Amino acid sequence: MKQKEEKQEIQIQDNKISLEIIKKANKNIYLRFKEDTLVVTVPFFTSRKDIEKVIYKNQEWILKTWNQRKKKEEKEKQFYYLGNPYDLIFYKEANPIFMKENKIYVKDPKTFDKWLLEQTKRLFQERLSFQYQRFEEKIPYPILKLRKMKTRWGVCNRKNTTVTLNTLLIHYPIEALDYVIIHELSHFVEFNHSKSFWKIVSKYDPEYKTKKKMLKE
Repeated sequence: MKQKEEKQEIQIQDNKISLEIIKKANKNIYLRFKEDTLVVTVPFFTSRKDIEKVIYKNQEWILKTWNQRKKKEEKEKQFYYLGNPYDLIFYKEANPIFMKENKIYVKDPKTFDKWLLEQTKRLFQERLSFQYQRFEEKIPYPILKLRKMKTRWGVCNRKNTTVTLNTLLIHYPIEALDYVIIHELSHFVEFNHSKSFWKIVSKYDPEYKTKKKMLKE
């Protein structure tokens, strides 16, 4: 049994954040974000004052998470190709597709999706081959698979000798794509995230921490 209150707003520093309070028969207070709304789940009879205390205590995490979500929302409003923003212009006479300055001219969405997938396959295979050639360790040449994933940028399957890359990487700078490929190839040497593993990653990408941060934004 639970009682849901109407959405409200709370002021944290200079930011007004949507707030939703859910009262349930539980013992603890939990904070989470649902899209851009802060959801606070509390036990029945928890006072507003106690809720605000918890929010104030966790305001650093709240602001950081909220800002990350806002940036992600803004980014999703625009199409990014290899880290650069483009306006998509659907124009019936645009055949073949062509790019000019910060615009991509294409006949229709279906044609664009096909083109983007072709570019993704070509580029990801090229970068995989390039990074593979750099490895001094003896590792197998993997079969490349592509898949849109929600929680992972890449997957290494040593048993099947495959590397699966997230198709969403096409929206990020090429150095981020290279980092993910190096990360997955390194798993053919060290199948964990030990110090030895990260030593291999840093051998081929000394700035890998910057790329990791880029992919979290």
